[in-house]
Amino acid sequence: MSETTEVIKELLESINVDGNYRTESLELLEKGESRYLRDFKVNFNSTLSSEHLSAKEIGLIGVSIAINNQNKPLLAYYTSFSEANGASAEEIAEAVACASLLASNNVFYRFRHFTQKEKYTQIPARIRMQIMMKPVTGKEFFELLSLAVSAVNGCEMCVNAHEDSLIKLGTTEERIFDAVRIASLITATGKVIY
Repeated sequence: MSETTEVIKELLESINVDGNYRTESLELLEKGESRYLRDFKVNFNSTLSSEHLSAKEIGLIGVSIAINNQNKPLLAYYTSFSEANGASAEEIAEAVACASLLASNNVFYRFRHFTQKEKYTQIPARIRMQIMMKPVTGKEFFELLSLAVSAVNGCEMCVNAHEDSLIKLGTTEERIFDAVRIASLITATGKVIY
């Protein structure tokens, strides 16, 4: 077994996927004996720890980003990781709900931002967002989830609004940065394992 195949097998098994499973992306990386796979494995493993986020929070970010990116293997992994680190069914459901709500918000507010037309800011959004008022995970963490999803979806207006809210809530920039870093690496993982 080549070193490349061994790295793929170890990574897949670490996320509870059969070591022989292959996506088109994995096949191409394996065939080309890509050195990237070592970085890929290290990057994925770095999503599992943080000096600024608890393991439960990391898992819930993983759930939200996996839902956002429609990634079944990563959703299963981060759901299990969340549960193993104390997340309740309600908290996991809220991470799912956040991804869904932010999908609509990110499209809508990105449209408003792109068009730069005053008229569109005067028309009511008519998007129900009651979950944001009293989140099970707490206001600060729901804002952090919202920021991470918004960063992945590329909504500048949403990223700025959620980051501003987090700073006003007393969240450190290191905590914000780590949430986005983890979201970016989960997204990168999903380009290869899906």
